[in-house]
Amino acid sequence: MEPFTRFESVVAVLPQENIDTDQIIPARFLTTTQRAGIGQGCFADWRFDADGNERPDFPLHRPELRGAGILAAGRNFGCGSSREHAPWALYDYGIRAVISTRIADIFRNNALKNGVLPIVVSDADWQRIAGFEGRKIVVDLEALCIELPDGSTIAFEIEAFARECLLKGVDQLGYLLLQEGAISAFEQARAA
Repeated sequence: MEPFTRFESVVAVLPQENIDTDQIIPARFLTTTQRAGIGQGCFADWRFDADGNERPDFPLHRPELRGAGILAAGRNFGCGSSREHAPWALYDYGIRAVISTRIADIFRNNALKNGVLPIVVSDADWQRIAGFEGRKIVVDLEALCIELPDGSTIAFEIEAFARECLLKGVDQLGYLLLQEGAISAFEQARAA
């Protein structure tokens, strides 16, 4: 996955509450362990009708929101099953950050391990962000803030190790592999 340091993108709003992982990626798309291409199933039942035609009323189909990489989602985003395919689908679709007033714990953990930054903000801050729908905002993981078009910022928190992994563009195993030189040196010194 790509390192996440400072990400600028249009923000799209999905105000529905309790968007579960089956809505993010319907079960029929869970037959793969490949991440590439899985974004085609992202929000599939909301994006397409039964004949495979785009639903014009889906927010991400609006011209000004196509390609949005930041999603301001309703409360309790990512609830439901623990499928890791949900953050895979978001990432492959191009969404690198999800901002909500509550994000389900299992989804949050899976997202952090797969390059999607889940950000929890207050109701008032969510409303401010949603007010900029269709405009570019910046999610700055290094500075732990969201920069809004009016020049104001919103601070957010993230667990330190998860932040370090996202900044480096690695998951937990990748982080350990980055320490291979230090681990080998320790093992050699200990053996001596």
